[in-house]
Amino acid sequence: QVQLVESGGGSVQVGRSLKLSCEAPGYTRDGYCVGWFRQAPGKEREGVAAIDSDGRKRNAASVNGRVAIYQDETKNTVYLQIDALIAEDAAMYYCAADHFCGPVMKGTPRFKGQGTQVTVSS
Repeated sequence: QVQLVESGGGSVQVGRSLKLSCEAPGYTRDGYCVGWFRQAPGKEREGVAAIDSDGRKRNAASVNGRVAIYQDETKNTVYLQIDALIAEDAAMYYCAADHFCGPVMKGTPRFKGQGTQVTVSS
């Protein structure tokens, strides 16, 4: 079983950057895709970005040009950075893992963390 531990949420001002971390021991060894999805109150889950064990990346159109996802295999950690935050980026962010990136980007992964709250202030 993949255990995912998120960190880095909190309150961020509009226009600033957000960086989240997800520690996922063994995910590259076991061939998982790891990424993030988010859910705001009253809204459906939305995939944000994902990276598979070969380093291939994908992201949602809503964060195009503002997002970076990368991994540090020495630390078993995947990082998500979103620049130029807007109010619509406020949500609970979940680290997610699955053997395929599709479920991660749909917000229906096999494994997910407990989530970290991100609020965006003006």
